[in-house]
Amino acid sequence: MAAEQEDGVTEYLYKVLVVGDIGTGKTSIIKRYVHNIFSMHYKSTIGVDFALKVINWDPKTIVRLQLWDIAGQERFGNMTRVYYKEAVGAFVVFDVTRVNTFEAVQKWKNDIDNKVTLPPDDRPIPVVLLANKCDLAKEGFARNAAQMDKYCEEHGFAGWEETSAKENINIDKAVKFLVSKILENDINRQNQLQKKDENIVKVGAGGPEPKKAGAGGCCG
Repeated sequence: MAAEQEDGVTEYLYKVLVVGDIGTGKTSIIKRYVHNIFSMHYKSTIGVDFALKVINWDPKTIVRLQLWDIAGQERFGNMTRVYYKEAVGAFVVFDVTRVNTFEAVQKWKNDIDNKVTLPPDDRPIPVVLLANKCDLAKEGFARNAAQMDKYCEEHGFAGWEETSAKENINIDKAVKFLVSKILENDINRQNQLQKKDENIVKVGAGGPEPKKAGAGGCCG
């Protein structure tokens, strides 16, 4: 959703999902990004929570980012379709110290792809994979960057980033990357709609003019 202000600044409101298994650090990532705080004692999210971050993207663009923190157990429920509605991007988070959370990544990606798409052509929303808690990893995922790049390409992720909410590693970078993809999609969609409107106008303008009824008409 975009709104142009009087000073020529365009303001966008975007809903972004943050999903992944329980305990992967979703809430910590959001708290770090929005409030620049970290705690070891967050309780597990129940249902859904969300936070708002205003980004001055450039002198002519403001992005209001709604980050929706979806509880880890929600993938097994029916409410995710409601939570996912109108989302334009997503993060899937896994814990680099727990292999089973990485194994669940594709299930989360499939859940998103099945429940939310982008108009007008129902393309998947951009999804970025976050390899979280990299500060605890014995061997960083960055050493396997080529394999991660290949995994993302094969499974439809827009990209991936190694992150740490505790040490504030790469979280801003990951958000900027996802927002750039969202803006790109939004601008392309607006251009498509504009071209469609122009084509409609051209077709209407090129049509035959209606005949004027004269004295010799058949109706009288």
